[in-house]
Amino acid sequence: LKRLQLFIMIDIAEYKVGEVLDLEGCGGKKTKCGKALKACTVNIGDKQNPIMVVTSASNVRMGSRVVVALAGSNVLNEEGEEIKVTKMSVGGVMSEGMLCDSRMLLWSGGGHGVAAVMPDSFAIGSAPPEEKPRPKEPEPEPEPKVEVKGLFEKKLTKEEKKKLAEERRAARKAAKEAKKAAEAKQ
Repeated sequence: LKRLQLFIMIDIAEYKVGEVLDLEGCGGKKTKCGKALKACTVNIGDKQNPIMVVTSASNVRMGSRVVVALAGSNVLNEEGEEIKVTKMSVGGVMSEGMLCDSRMLLWSGGGHGVAAVMPDSFAIGSAPPEEKPRPKEPEPEPEPKVEVKGLFEKKLTKEEKKKLAEERRAARKAAKEAKKAAEAKQ
């Protein structure tokens, strides 16, 4: 019920899946807890007009698909209160939104302050899913066929063992003679 109440307050359909096009530091600026700030140029569906988002999330890389709460949308803060995202200067760079973590998206799992990274199968500019995407389970490889021998196999008789040993000796002798013949031709 709590998830449903929070979902009514926060509409994640306002958020967009975006792709990080460029990433640069904010001149050594850091958050209150000492994390380095990064300015991300993010494509949210219009590649000619990307937006700038400043973040301290350490897992953001160029080419990452992330979820962006645009200026004007609402997110949950650490206390679970609804706050409005506004366009503001962060670390000396104008930020037009914020990258969402799993908690802001009301997903189970995922770390606090770690940007929610989406698989490439989600279109840029689309709304994020209601549940955290999980990696598909790889199909198990078929088990190799194993030939099982019976427990009560017939043991070789003394004569059969002698015959088998004689055949192996003859094969080795033939291989040795073939090798000598090949060396003699050279």
